[in-house]
Order: sequence, then C-alpha cells, then structure tokens
Amino acid sequence: MNLLPTIQAYFDAERRADCQALLDCFATDATVRDEGRSHTGHYAIGSWWEDSKAKYRHVAEPLEAVGDTDSTRVLAKVTGAFPGSPAMLSFAFTLANDKIAALEIGA
Repeated sequence: MNLLPTIQAYFDAERRADCQALLDCFATDATVRDEGRSHTGHYAIGSWWEDSKAKYRHVAEPLEAVGDTDSTRVLAKVTGAFPGSPAMLSFAFTLANDKIAALEIGA
C-alpha cells in the first residue's frame, strides 16, 4: 500500500516509538482527537502520545487507505495491552502543507 509520505512517516515513527519523529509529522497547531479528548499543539500531542504509548504499548499496522492529498482515512490493526486487542481503528488525517493538521482516531 502506498501512503502519502507524511502519513507513512507517522506510522513509521509510531512503530519505532519515536516521539520526536512523530511530532515532526504534525503542524505546530495541529489537533489530535482520540478517546473523546482533543490535544492541540506539539506539547499536548507529545504528552498524549507518550502517555498512550506507556499505558497501552500499542502498535498500529496500516491495512488500507482511501482519500486524497488533503484528507486520508487509514484503517489500521492496532495491537497492544488493552481489552479487545487487536482492534481495527480508523485514522482520519487532514493534511496541510505536507504536515498533519488534524488527526481523529476512532473505531
């Protein structure tokens, strides 16, 4: 599967547990929505991601993607230390200037 470079970089950084590389994928004022909460800006996104990674020890494997250069939805198999693992989750990316402007993660 061919993902846009920014989205591929996000999943690569996530798999390597590389918070800085993951943050490099986001615009400075980006927002992530996950588990009913929003996190805006690099500091908040980094804190959310590090807390989530420590709690769930998750890894996301992209399986399919639909969309265009501005908006892409990726279906991924997420495994980790949480009830119901593995789970199929949707990652809805909004891109601007080759950076993630918004990401919503859900079932």
